Amino acid sequence: MLRSYQASDLLTLANAFAGTASILIMMSYVVTRENWRVTTAFGALSAALIFDFVDGKVARWRQKQSLFGQELDSLADIVSFGVAPVVVAYGLGMDGGLDALILVFFVGCGVSRLARFNITAAQLSDPKGKVKYFEGMPIPSSMLLILVLAICFYTGQVGDNLPLGTVEIASLEWHPLSLLYLANGSGMISKRLRIPKP
Repeated sequence: MLRSYQASDLLTLANAFAGTASILIMMSYVVTRENWRVTTAFGALSAALIFDFVDGKVARWRQKQSLFGQELDSLADIVSFGVAPVVVAYGLGMDGGLDALILVFFVGCGVSRLARFNITAAQLSDPKGKVKYFEGMPIPSSMLLILVLAICFYTGQVGDNLPLGTVEIASLEWHPLSLLYLANGSGMISKRLRIPKP
């Protein structure tokens, strides 16, 4: 199987590796509370974004686009831009019961958005195979959430100090900042929202 991989597929795998590294690093942060781990997790996600941007460019440049590459890309994206941002949020303090429900919803939206893209990409693409626009927000838009969390982290607003504080509803803890994940997830599954693809 490895012999059939194209250069772009290896870049896609690098995306998945970087996203997985970010998840593991954040899990270790929850145990050690060493701040350098969070910085490293942010760096790994930045690398994942670069790999995600470059893999498609390489595939088009080498004219080696394939259904395998498309599926691989979606699987890598759900790790790096779906699950990893949730682990970062949880590790930095969005760990209440209602937060967890919102974070699970966010991952579900990401999976659904990628599945829809995969089955509609052929209909939305031009004769060269390039998709003209996204239906709903693309899943890498979750990096905007990571940017917000990075600002919170570097200004000391994590854990009990997350912006907008903590609310208790029906004995469940909730951090209203998690509404950003609810909004981003909802944007990903929107059919009316159309974003031009660069």
